[in-house]
Amino acid sequence: MTDVIVIGAGPAGLAGAISSAEYGLSVTVLDEFIKPGGRLLGQLHQEPSGQWWNGIEESKRLQEEAEGLGVDIRCGVSVYNLYKEGALWNVYTNEGSFQAPFVLLATGAAEYPIPLPGWTLPGVMSIGAAQVMTNVHRVEVGKKGIIIGANILAFAILNELQLAGIHVDRIVLPEKTPLSNDAAVPEKVLKSLLNAAHLAPSPLLRAGSRLMKNDWIRKAGLRFFPKDGIKVNGTPLQLKKAAVEIVGKEQVEGVRAVDIDSSGNRISDSEIEHEADFVCIAGGLYPLAELAAVAGCPFKYVPALGGHVPIHSEEMETPLQGLFVAGNITGIESGKIAMAQGAVAGLSIAVQAKSGGQSLDEILKEAIHRVQALRRETAIQFNPDIEKGREQMKDYWESMEQDHKVNAKRIG
Repeated sequence: MTDVIVIGAGPAGLAGAISSAEYGLSVTVLDEFIKPGGRLLGQLHQEPSGQWWNGIEESKRLQEEAEGLGVDIRCGVSVYNLYKEGALWNVYTNEGSFQAPFVLLATGAAEYPIPLPGWTLPGVMSIGAAQVMTNVHRVEVGKKGIIIGANILAFAILNELQLAGIHVDRIVLPEKTPLSNDAAVPEKVLKSLLNAAHLAPSPLLRAGSRLMKNDWIRKAGLRFFPKDGIKVNGTPLQLKKAAVEIVGKEQVEGVRAVDIDSSGNRISDSEIEHEADFVCIAGGLYPLAELAAVAGCPFKYVPALGGHVPIHSEEMETPLQGLFVAGNITGIESGKIAMAQGAVAGLSIAVQAKSGGQSLDEILKEAIHRVQALRRETAIQFNPDIEKGREQMKDYWESMEQDHKVNAKRIG
């Protein structure tokens, strides 16, 4: 038996393991991938400061620090069930069962699929899969590709593919269907992209983007948006073109697309086929929270956080005693914020285990303030309303705690 079981060896999980181990707790980390690091392993980009963020190096640093503190990291281990019996959590995996009084769920995020005809052809992948194949496995995904879907994640990975010498021919939207939702509506997509306008590659684009935040100007600008698109680092972003089919006999050979209006509706007699040997589908991210549901944790649907999220406090605890969460399972944000949240969760566990003394309460408060500061300073937010989403979750937690107090008085 161990004191803490961390499920997920990404930035949040490793940071949480380190924080708990620093205060004398024994920690076991479980992850289904072949090596620690999670999404960090695929990340490589230049930050606004000019410094490079190298996820592989960052994951190595976290792994070495954790192992130096005696953390037991076990990869290739899939968790399929967990439940609490008495004071202990039972965690069931393909390598047997584990027990601990504390569990930290740091399972990260998954990508929304956007199905369309031909999406099962060899050469079609999620944008995240292209990132992992390129940056982790060093496999060339193809010679000429098309990205279907325009969002912050797509542009970040576009840059990484370009750094690897992979040619992305264009970015188009998915066809408007019940499953593609706002991702297929040019007006909605443009509005979401304007939240990252400060990162545009030229002063002209940055100035124009600021003007486009006005509703009237944005709608007028979209009406005259070039049919051939606007280039982003050399790749045309075609907001008024939608993919209706991925074509090919035994593998991807191209994408059939149509022109669309500002609401995403097809324009007749506009069909055209673009050649490609690989296609990336960028549907966005949502919290990967199935294990929290299996454990019986209550959820709330908070669109600003990316979907259904387990209820949790700023200390990263859930309503289930001994169960904590951190990272993208709590809402879609950056790797740096995930690490800061993991540190908070690890400290909270140490506080509840009474392994750090009274001074640990102040350290925990400082760690929470660091998460908030990082959120304010971050250059890119996957959802511009993240602060509003966090406030909603805080209100849910406080309301739940108040209900518990009222019920306790009634029982008493």
